[in-house]
Amino acid sequence: MGDAIGVRPAYISAIAALDEPTRRRLYAYVVRQSSPVSRDEAADAIQAPRTTVSFHLEKLVTEGLLEAVYERRTGRSGPGAGRPAKLYRRARAQIAVSLPDRRYETAALLLADALQESDESGEPPRTVLDRRARALGRELGRRERSLEPGHYERSLEPGHHERSREPSEGGPGRHEPGADTRAAHPDVAPPLEEPGREARTSHTGIVQTLEVLGFEPRPSDGTIALGNCPFQSLAERHAALVCGMNLSLLTGLLEGLNATDVTARLAPAPGQCCVRLDLPPVL
Repeated sequence: MGDAIGVRPAYISAIAALDEPTRRRLYAYVVRQSSPVSRDEAADAIQAPRTTVSFHLEKLVTEGLLEAVYERRTGRSGPGAGRPAKLYRRARAQIAVSLPDRRYETAALLLADALQESDESGEPPRTVLDRRARALGRELGRRERSLEPGHYERSLEPGHHERSREPSEGGPGRHEPGADTRAAHPDVAPPLEEPGREARTSHTGIVQTLEVLGFEPRPSDGTIALGNCPFQSLAERHAALVCGMNLSLLTGLLEGLNATDVTARLAPAPGQCCVRLDLPPVL
């Protein structure tokens, strides 16, 4: 996801792949079936040459729209049963493109997880929601800092967010923020802060990360305004709740990026996200 409006190039490529008529017919045929299909079955179904069908099926696999599986259809196994056939079925991954960028599934999961934890712990739902949003932002920031400079390929997705509870200061049974998440998700980078080391993300890096997450950053005069809210429809109906969640998310993001000289604050304005980032004064 490297473009300025936050839509993954992979998503665009996948959807563009369906613009080819034969490929679109193949995809429609495969997803209608209750079980994986072979190349021969697909070729017969759309009345196209097997070589053409094979090419398009593999293209759909490459784009993440289909996945290949191997099964023996003879019902036999063991020696002499023959090689498994290569079959195709709809990929399990979800692909969605929204312009401007919207992330309602992320908001839904944050809200649902907050309600569940509140019910279990007795904490106010709003307190839990803000903590979880901040934890998600922190994790996303850490992920971005773990990438090579100039490569910003993560997105604000539900699978990225921390399932563990963040510690309340002095709270019983609490633990290091993100500890459970790093154990459950080994690809989550640990904090990059080191004792005695002042590490700050460049403001260019912050802008690029915000672009990745779909916020459409607009740097100007010591601040970064955000031209898009990924939770726009929710914010219009529940401004206090969603804008508070967004502020916590972006505060956590700055923490995860170790952007110690940038602060997030609520500053609602027409046509913009409710949060604005303040940069340090230029000396």
